[in-house]
Amino acid sequence: MTDITITALPAAPLHVFEIWSNPAAVANRFETALGRSLPVLGRALQLPAMRLIRYEPAVWLVEGEATGLAEILGSDGSLTAIGGGLVRVRLRGADWRSLLMEGGVFDAESKTFAPGCSAATVIDHINVRLFVESEDVCLAYVPLSYAHDMIHFWTVAAKALP
Repeated sequence: MTDITITALPAAPLHVFEIWSNPAAVANRFETALGRSLPVLGRALQLPAMRLIRYEPAVWLVEGEATGLAEILGSDGSLTAIGGGLVRVRLRGADWRSLLMEGGVFDAESKTFAPGCSAATVIDHINVRLFVESEDVCLAYVPLSYAHDMIHFWTVAAKALP
C-alpha cells in the first residue's frame, strides 16, 4: 500500500518578492532589516512570521506575513500578492518523491533535494513549485486553475505506485 496523503491546504498569504535592479543593495537592506541573508536559488529561509522560497534567480515566493518587504525592495523590485492564484498541496508520507516522478521532469528522488530545498518544475504539463518541508513532507504550489486536475492526477497516480 502506498504511503502518501494528498491534502489541499487552506488559503494562506502568498506574495512574489521580485528584484528588478540593484540586487546587492536589496540583499543588504534585507539583511539589515531582518538579520538574515536572502536564500540562495533552490533554498528557503524560515523566519518567525514568513517563509521565503527562492525558485528563480531574482524571484522568491513569500508565505506568511510580508510586512516590511516592500520597503526593503524600494524601487528595485516589487512585492505582489498572489494568494488567490495558488493552491498549496501537502504531500505527506514516504512515497511523495515517487509520486512527483509520475508525469514529472524533475528528479524528486535525488537525495540532494532535501529539507529546505525548492524547485520549479512541470508535472503533467502543469507548472508546479515544490518545497521540501521535511523528509516526509513536500509542499506543492499549484496554479488555482489546475489544482483540481493536479490533485486528481496525484490521487490516481498514488494508487498505482508499487
